[in-house]
Amino acid sequence: MLKKIADRVYYMPHYSETDRPALGLICGENFSLIVDSGNSPEHAKDFLKLAKQMDIPPIKLVVITHWHWDHIFGIKTMDYLTISHDDTKKKIDYMKTLKWDDASIDKRVETGEEIEFCRDMIKSEMPTRDHLELKAPDVTFKDKIEIDLGGITCVVEHVGGVHAHDSSIIYIPKEKVIFLGDCIYQDFYSGNWSYDKNELGNLLDKIKKYEVNYYVLGHQDPKTHEEMWRFFDELTTIGEIVGNEITLDKALTRFNEVQKNKPNEEQLEYIQNFVNGNQKKFG
Repeated sequence: MLKKIADRVYYMPHYSETDRPALGLICGENFSLIVDSGNSPEHAKDFLKLAKQMDIPPIKLVVITHWHWDHIFGIKTMDYLTISHDDTKKKIDYMKTLKWDDASIDKRVETGEEIEFCRDMIKSEMPTRDHLELKAPDVTFKDKIEIDLGGITCVVEHVGGVHAHDSSIIYIPKEKVIFLGDCIYQDFYSGNWSYDKNELGNLLDKIKKYEVNYYVLGHQDPKTHEEMWRFFDELTTIGEIVGNEITLDKALTRFNEVQKNKPNEEQLEYIQNFVNGNQKKFG
């Protein structure tokens, strides 16, 4: 069965071995909605098989959080009316023109259009891709859309972020659950993984306005409000400490001066992320 996180909200946990993100299921009184379509036809089939075992109103819609392959390769297999941000559809329309055999993906890695991690995960999840057929969303929105499932409403809002500028979140007010997709993660498509402190601040302002008990993330276990904001606060603090520094040594010196200790492994990674972001912006 899918895991229950609130009375009418369920999720299928992420699976890191082949980069399967968490998928969501929101059940109203009249019909149900899926969050993201999976990273392959098989991922989509696995989710639908579990959903069909449940006593829920019929599934009618799929909402896509952003354009990355691991969230959209199952759209055709799910075969429901699909909703996304305008820019997500534009990205997927382009992806439909690409070839997905090994040689084609390898070539895009060489040119920098694709990254090695995604190439390797695609090959791992789908050793052969002859059956892969992409499908663009049917309905798009610009800023925000509200969907009434019957007795429960979903708010879908475009929030952006450096991971994917088309990122959208799905908030269920009655259940106080929010699906973040991958919006809080780093930019890894333009060189070294990076954060931008200003864009992070804008993103968190958009997330902060919602009253949330549980946050469902694309590639981590769900977080409570306390757990999520402990992370956000630490990430924000590190971004402020790094400031506009473009060298790791200077950023580490600033961290040591402010925090009065050396960063742990995770903090060091985030310091490097913000330095990388500054290098892209100022370097």
